[in-house]
This record gives sequence, structure tokens and C-alpha cells, in this order.
Amino acid sequence: MRRSSRAGVTLMELLIAVSLLSLLVAGILTAMRVGLNALARTNQRVIANRRAMGAQKILEQQFAGFMPVSADCSAAGGQPPYTRIPFFEGEPQSMRFVSSYSLAGASRGAPSILEFQVIPGQENLGYRLVVNEVPYTGPLGAGRFCLGMTNDPALGGPVPQFVPIAIGANSFVLADKLSSVRFLYREIMPPPLNERWTPRWVLPYWPSAIRIEMQALEPDPSKINPATLTIPIFVNRVPMGQYVD
Repeated sequence: MRRSSRAGVTLMELLIAVSLLSLLVAGILTAMRVGLNALARTNQRVIANRRAMGAQKILEQQFAGFMPVSADCSAAGGQPPYTRIPFFEGEPQSMRFVSSYSLAGASRGAPSILEFQVIPGQENLGYRLVVNEVPYTGPLGAGRFCLGMTNDPALGGPVPQFVPIAIGANSFVLADKLSSVRFLYREIMPPPLNERWTPRWVLPYWPSAIRIEMQALEPDPSKINPATLTIPIFVNRVPMGQYVD
């Protein structure tokens, strides 16, 4: 039996088949790359949103664990005589207080002195909000953060002066890439004012609420941006008052 001279695949047909297969493979690879890039961007956005939500939750829990404790302030390097003061430092870009919530032990941890500080961001772009945790060991231990008492003209009386907050490798970044951040403190006023917000707290008792104003350096509507937090301080204890069990 003689075979037909037309049987088989021509070179042109082979080239067309290879070209079509190459185009198909290239299309599949392009679609996979686009899909993987979209997945990576989505994953980064989810991680950023979780980080923002986690930082907000940490702040809320830290303030919820606010403890109205005292400190023995001394101007003689921690030596007597002492002036017992309500332990709280409130400045526009720094803050100290004691909380029952810590990053290491959560709400089950030992009381810690929390030191909040606003610092320049990476490569001096924007600002960061960081926090230090120092174990609270009592009024005498908290007193080492106090440099002594000085007269404040606005208050018309002595106010404590605190040592600067040191930022180091153990400082935890709560918020980053901020265009601005500051602390405000609420003072209860008699009617008709009722309340007043001040950027510096020098009164001999604790504020009724603390506001943290934060704005993102590059706001992105597709993700959760740092926002202003107003957190009440539920303290009904009289500073330096004597309580009997």
C-alpha cells in the first residue's frame, strides 16, 4: 500500500502550534503574576490594618488599666526628704503613668510604668509613637523618675519635674508614618464650661480623659489609618487620700 504524500505535519503548522502554545503559556504566566501581585498587595493591606487595629486595642487596654498610684519625689538623688505626689506626667508629646496592662503579660502582668514618647520617623519622615515599659515597684521606685519640685507660674504652686524619656532597642512602636501626633488632657470644670482640654497636665490629680490626636503621613482610604482616640480615665480616688480596708 502506498502512503499519501500529504500525510504528516508541515513546518508551517508546527511553527503555528508552537507559537500558539507560547502565547498560551505567556498568558497563563502573566495572569499568575498579576494574581500573585494582587494577593501580595492584599496581604500587605490586611497586615497593615491588623497592625493599626492591634495598636489601637493596645492603647485602649493600657488606658483601661490606668492605676492611680503615687511617687516619692526627691530633689536629692532619691534621698530624703520626699514629696509624695500623684504619679502622672502629661506633656504634649510625652506621657507617663502606671497601668495594670503590659505588652509582655497583657492584663495578667504586673503593674508597669508606661512611657509614651513621640519621636521622628525613619529617615526623619513624619513621626512615631513609641512606648517603654518599666516595672512599677512602689512609690519609691516611681520617684526615681522625678527630678524634684519646681514652682509653676501658671498653677501658682510646685509641680514635679520628670527625667526625659529614653528611647532604646526595647521601645515598642505603636504607630508609625504619622504627620502629627500629640496628647491632650481633659480637666473637669465648673458650669457653664464643664470641661477643658489642655496639652500639658500640671494639676495635683489625674485627668478625667486623655486624647491622642494622630494623623497619617500619607492617608490611604483603602486601609485603616491612625485616628484620634479619646479614652476616659475612670479614677474616683482622691490623690493622697487615706483609705482603710
